[in-house]
Amino acid sequence: MFEQLADSAGLNWKLWLVLATILVALLATLVWILRMTHMPLKSFKGQFAPLSAEETETSQRLSQHVQYLSKTVGERNLSRPGTLEAAADYIRSSLEEAGYSVTAQSYAVRSHRVSNLEAKLVGSESAGGTIIVGAHYDSVPGSPGANDNASGVAAVLELARLFRGFTPRKTIRFVLFVNEEPPYFQTESMGSVVYAKQLRTDRIEVSAMVSLEMIGYYTDVLGSQKYPDLLGLLYPKRGNFIGFVGNP
Repeated sequence: MFEQLADSAGLNWKLWLVLATILVALLATLVWILRMTHMPLKSFKGQFAPLSAEETETSQRLSQHVQYLSKTVGERNLSRPGTLEAAADYIRSSLEEAGYSVTAQSYAVRSHRVSNLEAKLVGSESAGGTIIVGAHYDSVPGSPGANDNASGVAAVLELARLFRGFTPRKTIRFVLFVNEEPPYFQTESMGSVVYAKQLRTDRIEVSAMVSLEMIGYYTDVLGSQKYPDLLGLLYPKRGNFIGFVGNP
C-alpha cells in the first residue's frame, strides 16, 4: 500500500515537471513572437498630407537616383563590364555634389578592381563608436536592380545630403557596398565583409549599422508579400510596409 502511494507521488512530481517545462516553453515562444512582431510606433492610417516643397524635392531626387542606376546603368555586376564603375561614378558625384569627400576602398576580385565608397560626417564627440548607414549598389545577374538595391542606394544618398548641414554627436559613415549579390554573397569578396575587416584592423568601434535594402516597392494587392514557411502567419500579406530587422 505504501509503495503504491510512493509511486503515485513520484508520478505526480514528474507530471508537474513536464507541465512546467511545457508552460515555460510556451511562454518563451510567446515572448519570441511578440519580440519578432512588435513595433514601437503605430502604423499610419488615413489620407497623406500633401508633400511640402522640400519633400517633393526629396521625392524627385530619390526617383532620379533609382532611374539612373536601374535604367541608365541597368544590371550592375562583374558579368556586365563597366556597370559597377558607372554606378560608382554616379554615387561619387552625388556625394561630392552634397559636399562630401569620398573615399574608395578598392580591392581585387577575379582580376577586376571593385570598390566600396564611403563619405564621412564627423560628429561632435571624438570618443564613442561610429554609426554606419549603408546599402549595396550591385544587382543580381539578370536584373536592373531598381528595388534591390537602387532604392537603398537612393536613400543613403539622400540621407547624406539631408544630414550635411548638421553636426551629429557620433560620426556617421555613409557607405555604398559592392559585390553583395551572388556569386559573392557570403564570401570573402563581399564588399561589406571587406569593409568590416578594415574597421577591425583600424580599431574603429561601431555603435550601430543601418542597412537599407529593398525599400522601393509598394502595393496594396493581397498576397503580394510572401515569406518562408510559418513566418507568413506573423506578418502582413500586402507589400505596403517597411520591415525592420535587427539584433537587440
